[in-house]
Amino acid sequence: MGPLIFLALLVVVAGWLIAAYNGLVSLKNQTLNAFKQIDVQLKRRHDLIPNLVNAVKGAMDFEKSTLEAVIQARNQAVKVNAAGPEAIKQISQAENALSSALSRLMVVVEQYPQLKATGNISQLQEELTSTENRIAFARQLYNDTATQYNTKQQQFPTNLVAGMAKAQTADLWELEDKAERAVPQVDLSMKPKA
Repeated sequence: MGPLIFLALLVVVAGWLIAAYNGLVSLKNQTLNAFKQIDVQLKRRHDLIPNLVNAVKGAMDFEKSTLEAVIQARNQAVKVNAAGPEAIKQISQAENALSSALSRLMVVVEQYPQLKATGNISQLQEELTSTENRIAFARQLYNDTATQYNTKQQQFPTNLVAGMAKAQTADLWELEDKAERAVPQVDLSMKPKA
């Protein structure tokens, strides 16, 4: 009976090793896929920005610094995104800088009623807003998947297999911009502003 118990124990341990290894590989691939979903939405965003800039360029001749800041931030973000998921912190910083530049551009666009009346600008703003929402959802999915992957590789006894599965901690997408972290102030008192 001794050899059968040993053989059964060996089969159970081998089965667990295989399951743990495959589980980590699966989570690693899910994390990579989640990152690629962010990448797809960022590409969409990067493609929309030149159209928006070109649409407002003529009417905003004296706001060239704002347009140049958006173009420069976009080009930097495109360049950094080519690095892939290993550079998530650099991508996050570049995208946050782009978000900040876009916010400034949207504030300037709001100051030009003739631009807002243009259907093209409104459509581009809507597409950009929709894309920003998609990016937010993709970031959330990535962070959820990466957290699950990181947790699994740190838990005992799965951590014993993490080296064999070439599991590495996945960085999370974080907010770098203090303005994004700030709590918005809402005043519903309907009092006239002084």
